[in-house]
Amino acid sequence: MATSSPSKSAQPIDALIVGAGFAGMYMLHKLRGLGFNASVLEAGSGVGGTWYWNRYPGARVDIQSLEYSFGFDEELEKDWRWSERYAPQPELLKYAEHVAERFDLKRDIRFNTRVTAAHWDEAAQVWKVETDKGEAMRCRHLILATGCLSIPTDVTFPGLDTYKGDIYRTSRWPHEGVDFSGKRVGIIGTGSSAIQSIPIIAQQAEQLTVFQRTPNYSMPAHNGPIPEADFQAWAKDPRAYRAASRDTVGGFQNEPSEAMATATAPEEIHAELERRWAWGGFRILGAFADTAVDPEANRIVQEFVAGKIRQQVADPAVAEKLTPKDHPFGTKRPCVDTGYYATFNRPNVELVDLRAEPLAGFTAEGIKTSAKDYAFDAVVLATGFDAMTGAIDRIDLRGVGGRRIKDHWAEGPRTYLGLMVAGFPNLFTITGPGSPSVLTNMINSIEQHVEWIADCLVSLKQRQQTSIEASPEAEAAWCRHSTEAVTPTMLPQANSWYMGANVPGKPRMFMPYAGGLNTYTEICRQVVAKGYEGFIIRQGDRVLSESRAFTSQPAPGEIPENLLPIIMGRLMAAGLLPAE
Repeated sequence: MATSSPSKSAQPIDALIVGAGFAGMYMLHKLRGLGFNASVLEAGSGVGGTWYWNRYPGARVDIQSLEYSFGFDEELEKDWRWSERYAPQPELLKYAEHVAERFDLKRDIRFNTRVTAAHWDEAAQVWKVETDKGEAMRCRHLILATGCLSIPTDVTFPGLDTYKGDIYRTSRWPHEGVDFSGKRVGIIGTGSSAIQSIPIIAQQAEQLTVFQRTPNYSMPAHNGPIPEADFQAWAKDPRAYRAASRDTVGGFQNEPSEAMATATAPEEIHAELERRWAWGGFRILGAFADTAVDPEANRIVQEFVAGKIRQQVADPAVAEKLTPKDHPFGTKRPCVDTGYYATFNRPNVELVDLRAEPLAGFTAEGIKTSAKDYAFDAVVLATGFDAMTGAIDRIDLRGVGGRRIKDHWAEGPRTYLGLMVAGFPNLFTITGPGSPSVLTNMINSIEQHVEWIADCLVSLKQRQQTSIEASPEAEAAWCRHSTEAVTPTMLPQANSWYMGANVPGKPRMFMPYAGGLNTYTEICRQVVAKGYEGFIIRQGDRVLSESRAFTSQPAPGEIPENLLPIIMGRLMAAGLLPAE
């Protein structure tokens, strides 16, 4: 428990940060160093965010550990050594605790405290915040570091309350762990958390039955200790290594190629894909420049991965069920696994295809499908998250004129740069909808956002300005630009959580910004250089700066030349560019 409380001050604090994950911790550290009075409210009992909550078996990061770590402090880098290429959840949580201790962050974090409401006080130019403890406090700036994947979908099923066995959700795993030894276990879902946990549960359980509705693409991690040569290459010049990572589309290094799969000889394609598959992880995503925009090129990679699944799964019928057919490769965030496909060769593992054998509901003994009854001692629900907006939607958040953010986002989340929302002054979202966030290495996106927000608050303070707000025109322009960025790609073709498709009733909208972290970072830089273009800045009731337009979009010349015909054609077909 923190030793100080943000509610004890009669004056509003400078910044109240919601969430003590990596984003909230760095935001607190950054603002403290700049002389701001900042505090954090956190619903959990410890730091770590997603790595505090997600403790299911096999949970680990899907970005290489060297890149999935803070780069803002050289001494922090020197005194931490990752044990594996892809760090497991316990080590990631230990790292978060190390960061909190090193920078003495916990004294300004209030744990076990959930924000329930935040209303903008126009007269006082402050946010009035309430918590589930009945506390009320005020802050000049409200910064939501609530995470993109922090609120479970809490999907339910008919008869779930009648089931007499144990029920576990991967998104809220017991901190003490679970022993499935000798038990009959069912798991619903084959997303990332299921793909990571299934191999481990299968090693313990007497019988594991996997209920799959939609198969996902997954690449091998080839996990293990970080090769010494890789570590030394990084340690030689971490600044250059991190700069190179940030100057990429995804915020991590994956050897992006400008070669076109459709213009490459089949034997060369196979050799390159084999090389990247052997390296592991997301490296295969950078193999060819056209796989994200050209269906023919994408099918080449799909067929390669399908062949890899067939190689690993002994039963051809099971391999066929595990092979995705309803979405192009890469249009859902691919998974990174350790032994996932080979697990289905075990005699104690069964795969149930819910498209061929629909789930009818739960019974007292287990799960009933259209074909049979299954009896289980325990059932695991790996049903995912209300991504991007879930944590924000659960706060009674009201801006100018008492307008609720739920109403503002009734047709999907609208933001300017994924950082601010029109009509909600001094409200910032870290890696919120409309930013690259989940399409990238989250640590690099977090650092870019935190540093942008911190610089903005310094600018306001130096000029004695009291509020900053996205203009409606800039917000609308950013939404149009975001649509233009994703339209040439095949990303919207998948019923993914990127689109909100996993949450019943949620508006269908591609939520992250698909233009790339490097492009996005440059746009943010240009916005500031143009005097915070697209923002309305006030001092009390007086408007000091009112730049409503947004023009800082990347020039067409920044698009790889060999992709221009494909991209321009898709934009014209979508009506976003005039036909020639």
